[in-house]
Amino acid sequence: MDETLNQSPALYLLPSTMSDAPVDTVLPAANIEVIRSLKHFVVENVRTARRFLKRCDRSIDIDSLSFVTLDEHTDLKDIPSMLEPMLRGESIGVISEAGCPAIADPGADLVAVAQSKGLRVVPMVGPSSILLSLMGSGFNGQSFSFNGYLPYETKARASRLREMERRIRHERQTQIFIETPYRNNRLIAELSKSLPGSMKLCVASDITGPKQTILTLPLSSWAKRKYDYDKIPTIFLLFE
Repeated sequence: MDETLNQSPALYLLPSTMSDAPVDTVLPAANIEVIRSLKHFVVENVRTARRFLKRCDRSIDIDSLSFVTLDEHTDLKDIPSMLEPMLRGESIGVISEAGCPAIADPGADLVAVAQSKGLRVVPMVGPSSILLSLMGSGFNGQSFSFNGYLPYETKARASRLREMERRIRHERQTQIFIETPYRNNRLIAELSKSLPGSMKLCVASDITGPKQTILTLPLSSWAKRKYDYDKIPTIFLLFE
């Protein structure tokens, strides 16, 4: 058994799968061992988390577990009480909707409270779309920024694109961002029109999934290319 399970109670940050790929192809066996040991979970989505746990081990008795939801609508004042099992000597697992908890994820607020209380925090190894797409892009991995969703309002969106272009040119910083999946195609077309054709765009789609593609091309090439990324989880990266 993993020696960490015999230490003081911990807040385990458990990466979840980002596709339908078999769990054992993206998660270490140590993660499954930790999951089997836990009875308390703080999750972004209970239904998704229950399904993920069953994929990890079908013998897990899901109905015997306790789940607390922590999402973008959670009131910050409600977060400290989520750590109560640790005060009783019991560990807690944190599960995001997909990928790594606390990375572009509300789980970060729970980790901050745990750190402020001196509680043990244990991040586990697992897939991150941000890092995997950066690894496959060929862009600068020394300096990069994840921008989340671009603003929807036209003027604010144009301003953000100009700022990202400035950071690329003057700071040599890779810019990473996402879009609502049904607008992926529209975003690529917009970038091709709004930014210099020599700038490179990497489109990383269905990361870890059976249809995974990671393609880096100048925007001038994307403008001429046929593609269909709509409704597929995709992450975008810009660089020179």
